[in-house]
Parts: sequence; structure tokens; C-alpha cells
Amino acid sequence: MKVILTEKITKLGNIGDTVEVKTGFARNYLLPTGKAMRWSRENVALFEAKKAELQARQEAARKSAEANVDAVKNAKLYMIRQAGDTGQLYGSVSTRDIARMLKEVANVAVESAQVMLGAPIKSIGVFDTKIALHPDVIVPVKIYVAQTQDEIEALVAGKVLTFGTKKLDEETAEEKVEEKSEEKTEEKEEKKAEEKTSDAE
Repeated sequence: MKVILTEKITKLGNIGDTVEVKTGFARNYLLPTGKAMRWSRENVALFEAKKAELQARQEAARKSAEANVDAVKNAKLYMIRQAGDTGQLYGSVSTRDIARMLKEVANVAVESAQVMLGAPIKSIGVFDTKIALHPDVIVPVKIYVAQTQDEIEALVAGKVLTFGTKKLDEETAEEKVEEKSEEKTEEKEEKKAEEKTSDAE
């Protein structure tokens, strides 16, 4: 479908551009949200008449987005989720989850489409993404995902959480250390017993 953009849209075009988009995208998103209008000679003329007003609105939106940059940069985006032994989440963290948390912790309202995550997060760890407060105002953020607050704090401190085989290897190593120390203790006790016996003789 051919539409005229009434505001700048990332990866699509600038205000006033005529672009071809999928019909579903136009009908379900662009047209109902007022981000575009159907292309026609009448609408081209209508856009030209409203162009100054739309550009002023776009500029106001950009300034409003810039005012929220610090709040988004400083937001503590900590997600506590259940996970398996290998660090894989039961479920995932989606753009909707991140948008909801941003509203909770920074009081900045964004749509899930403004969270430039790519694929949903499916494991424990630290993830880099961006929040498009406006097509010209894109803020990088980090998402911390862990099972407990202690694990979140460890990730924030730059520590690496280990799961699965690594964790098992560590536990096995610890067990071996304990076994060796127990063996040494037993050997010392045996020597002491032998020394006492020889002294008694």
C-alpha cells in the first residue's frame, strides 16, 4: 500500500515521504496511529496544507524525547526470572516486558515497538539494547536478567555467572578439595596414634 508519512519513522522514511508498505502494517499500525495517511492526490494536497503543523508537532515530540534521555540511561532494568540449571529462562523477556519495566522504574512510557531488542531474551546475563524514544533520539541501555537480587548485583558488578557443566565442575573441584583435606586429617590422626603407641612401648 502506498502511504504518506506524517512523522519520521525509523527504517521507513521522513515526514512527508511517500512509501510502499505492507497493507497489514498500514491498516493495523500506521493509519490508526496517525503516523501515515493513504496516498491520493487529495491527501497529498491535505498533507502540504498541514505540513508546517506536523513538522512543529514532530519537533515538540523530539524535544520531549530528549528530556527523557537521562531517565532512560539511568534506569535500573533488572529482570528477576526463573531459569534452569544451564541458565536458560523458563519463558523469555520480551520488548513488552522491557517497556513495562521502563515505565515502572523510570516513569517513561514507550511502546514495545520502541524497544530495539531484536530477539527475545532467553537466558541469564547482561544484554545491550536500545530504546528509540524518537527516531532521532535513540538511547542505549543494558538489561540485567537473573534469578535472584544477589545474582543481579553480581552481574552489575561485572561478574560472570556460571551454569551447567561449569557449575558442576566447580562443585566437583570443591568436593575433591574437601576429600583431600579429610584424608590429610585422617593421616595426621593415624600418625599421632602410631606415635602414642610407640611412646607407650
